[in-house]
Amino acid sequence: MKVTIEVDCTPQEARAALGLPDVAGLNEKLVDEMQKRMTANMAALQPEELMKNWLAFGGAAQEQFAKLMAAAGPKR
Repeated sequence: MKVTIEVDCTPQEARAALGLPDVAGLNEKLVDEMQKRMTANMAALQPEELMKNWLAFGGAAQEQFAKLMAAAGPKR
């Protein structure tokens, strides 16, 4: 015998029925914090800023970057 039960409810209703906590507030805070950090770090992702940082270290940073790219490249 096969029995099929279909439950029509929202995710919030399902969490409440299963006794799971409501994490909507926590999720909002985490998303806000991630957005703040991403916005603060956007300047570091600009090509001009990357080049300034690399050139500040001289040739060593360029050599390290080249080694990193070679190591990450396709294996032959």
